[in-house]
Amino acid sequence: MKRVFINMHYMAIGGAERALLGLLHSLDPERVSVDLFLNQHTGEFMPLIPKWVNVLPPVSVYTAIERPIKDIVREGHLMIAAARLWAKWQCKRYQRSLTPEALAKDIGIFQFVADAVTPFLPSLEHLGEYDLAISFHFPHSITADKVSAKRKIAWIHTDYTAVNVHVERDLAVWRKFDHIVSISPDCTRAFLEVFPSLESKIIEIENLMPTALVRQQAEEGCAPELSQGEGVNLVSVGRICYAKNYDNVPYIAAELRRLGLKFTWWIVGPGNHDDIDRVSERLGVADCVRFIGSRTNPYPYIKACDIYVQPSRFEGKSVTVREAQMLGKPVIITDYATASSQVVDGIDGIIVPMDNEGCARGIADAINNPNLLRKIADYTATHDYGNESEVDKLYSLLNY
Repeated sequence: MKRVFINMHYMAIGGAERALLGLLHSLDPERVSVDLFLNQHTGEFMPLIPKWVNVLPPVSVYTAIERPIKDIVREGHLMIAAARLWAKWQCKRYQRSLTPEALAKDIGIFQFVADAVTPFLPSLEHLGEYDLAISFHFPHSITADKVSAKRKIAWIHTDYTAVNVHVERDLAVWRKFDHIVSISPDCTRAFLEVFPSLESKIIEIENLMPTALVRQQAEEGCAPELSQGEGVNLVSVGRICYAKNYDNVPYIAAELRRLGLKFTWWIVGPGNHDDIDRVSERLGVADCVRFIGSRTNPYPYIKACDIYVQPSRFEGKSVTVREAQMLGKPVIITDYATASSQVVDGIDGIIVPMDNEGCARGIADAINNPNLLRKIADYTATHDYGNESEVDKLYSLLNY
């Protein structure tokens, strides 16, 4: 049996975390033994890790990578705290060298932190040599530098043309891996625009999502809030962050209302939405832009909605969009760079413009075209979106 090491930061609600669960549930415990090393043993998805997976004991200093600096100082992790402050200063200095156009993108501070912190982390080589070591999320330097394995791979989950990274710093880490796993052709193209020299390392493995598991979880809960909504129930699932573009939802909602639509837009996911609430109040749409908060199982909300909406600025390949399709829902996504790898416009979803007015018009046109929505829902309900066979690509990496 082959030994596999997987590193993940934590198991909070998020697309990458859900993709990891899909991978773990797709692997065969008769073929591989998996050690899962989490930097922090936290997150709503912890109970969903398959029982056969060996979750390695936490290592105190690793928990200090992302938690508040004041907390880790109190715990005595002074070198990690100092390293993180140094990384923050370096990142700020790097930002000053960027153009205004570059600064408009999300700033990737992760590699600055990883470079500063990793030297102070203890080695994990006492775990023995693995057949395959997988870095499923940043910081990739943990798997690159602290683990012994015959072969190492790192996963990418995002559109790299939408993020400001320090190319030289990132390259130094990517080059330490035998392969880099991309989740879609568009994700690959975006990554290679930034790192063209890494083309030979790229392999594509789609996010693994067992259809039966998604449908089972959709039946294991309810969505009582949606019965309180007026008109069409729109649902979006995801952490409140820049990439998901929820800060623009009040503006889109205001335009939808101006167009005469009755709807309630429910957002399911963790994060602070106070600023968005204030904008909703100012625009007069607080009654129809509603935050439900974090839910370990969001599938009942997707199952209960009329339309699933993904208004993101950028995505690698959205897990929740695919899951909504698995549940037979019409989906609407914005025209981010990798959108066409996710949805065939007019067939299994609708792609709308990124700008707020265009997005609102696209959503309104869909709501006013029930025949199209029914056709899309019928297609997604009868189409097989399961891709469990993708796991064979991972097994092939073990046959060296």
